[in-house]
Amino acid sequence: MIFRLWTSRKNHENEARVHAIYAAIVAQARQPVFYAELGVPDTLEGRFEMLLVHAYLYMRRLKDEPAAEETARQVIETMFEDMDHSLREMGVGDLSVGKKMKKMAQAFYGRAEAYDAGIAEGDALADAVLRNVLGGEGRAADAAAIASYMRKADAALAAQGIEVLTAKGPVFPVPEGDAR
Repeated sequence: MIFRLWTSRKNHENEARVHAIYAAIVAQARQPVFYAELGVPDTLEGRFEMLLVHAYLYMRRLKDEPAAEETARQVIETMFEDMDHSLREMGVGDLSVGKKMKKMAQAFYGRAEAYDAGIAEGDALADAVLRNVLGGEGRAADAAAIASYMRKADAALAAQGIEVLTAKGPVFPVPEGDAR
């Protein structure tokens, strides 16, 4: 019985840690500058895209760190559990939730592939941002500013120790606005 209580506390602490990491990702994705100054639509889709950008950046940093594999898995699971919960709160029926979740997972992994290629190749990142985050209808200057932010965030996360990233979560740079 004592071991069960200790395990429960340990699991609770781990769950709280993972939720705090996910909350840091969500908080950065909700920075008003993205919507007010950088052309990201302040819609469900726009917020979803910014969440994917920041989750991608965090996962990219953890990708080659064997010690962070479990944390990465737990954060992604938490993100998709949150999306599932949000869909249900919006009234999406049980039969449709699974299909929508599959599309969201495909979107995340597709974006990750496009952003990886974009970070490796100059203008390709701005093109991916224009297509995905801005829905193909945004301004090229906004896409370039978001791509620049993503590169800065990628560098900032690379400079953060894996122990801090998996214990407390990411610290993203302040996004610069007014690309117009």
